[in-house]
Amino acid sequence: MPFLGQDWRSPGWSWIKTEDGWKRFEYFNHKLGDNINELTLEELDNDKENVYVGDVCEVAAKKRKKDFFNNNTKSQFLFQERWIYIQKESTRERHGYCTLGEAFNRLDFSSAIQDVRRFNYVVKLLQLIAKSQLTSLSGAAQKNYFNVLEKIVRKVLDDHQNPRLIKALLNDLSSTLCILIREVGKSVLVGNINIWVCRLETILNWQQQLNSLQIPKQVSNGMTLSDLPLHMQNNILYKFSDACDIINLGQATPTLHMLSEDRHLWKKLCQFHFAEKQFCRHLILSEKGHVDWKLMFFTLQKYYPQKEQYGDTLQFCRHCSILFWNDSGHPCTANDPDSCLTPVSPQHFIDLFKF
Repeated sequence: MPFLGQDWRSPGWSWIKTEDGWKRFEYFNHKLGDNINELTLEELDNDKENVYVGDVCEVAAKKRKKDFFNNNTKSQFLFQERWIYIQKESTRERHGYCTLGEAFNRLDFSSAIQDVRRFNYVVKLLQLIAKSQLTSLSGAAQKNYFNVLEKIVRKVLDDHQNPRLIKALLNDLSSTLCILIREVGKSVLVGNINIWVCRLETILNWQQQLNSLQIPKQVSNGMTLSDLPLHMQNNILYKFSDACDIINLGQATPTLHMLSEDRHLWKKLCQFHFAEKQFCRHLILSEKGHVDWKLMFFTLQKYYPQKEQYGDTLQFCRHCSILFWNDSGHPCTANDPDSCLTPVSPQHFIDLFKF
């Protein structure tokens, strides 16, 4: 296919193959032109002759175009291809490099939060960005970041699931924004300081809503968790990988509380998250001389990171250097594409863009 573009040094346009041949891919809606041209001279006061009518129309059209883009950034940029090529340096074939903000815009995190398997993954990624990478995002990526965050908060307020994760995310984000606003001038902030103050006020408002969130008691006439046999309830607890979930579930009924205090349960949890060498350094014995595995777990988590577990993650193709979601796929040229895939943890995602 011949090279087509505005400049021989540019990477060219994006093309898609159709039944009628190759066509240039437009990222924005074709209706944009119609919306911009809605302003006509008839909208001005015909009774007053203004020599600057042409200039007024041009300025108003530019403002309307800007407002159109600003209003539409409420939803994520729609790209047909939900994968991105990770480029860390310029070459003769490709000019420039890929940034964290560009990847955040392209990988459709707005839809990923609707998937139960990806929800914790996206929340953890937003939390890592809030801690260290917030100022590295471009203006468009920052808008997208806070739009995705707003959708997450609304989702939690509606379905009453995972409020603890979102509270931790908002706490880290509010702490970061307080430091950035207080030390303005020492760090580079993209956008006006008033925008960041407004964002901080919005986050504080979300925190108040989450703190006052009342989860209604569900009334069910069918079988409940307490109706299951004891060994089945115990097996369910053994599937948990989060200590806080085990403790919260143990507060539901006296039977679940007894099961949640089982020594073998906490031993399995310690063995899942930590190595045996780490056990030897922090052995804690009870009064009876047995190892207190529950206390050991909370002691070990102060010194060592816990193992992360997600239902679905981003994938990185080592052959193509492409980052993508599993269900969307990517145009791989390897003979065995599955052998080239590497799961990408949230921290690995951040590290990919540290040049």
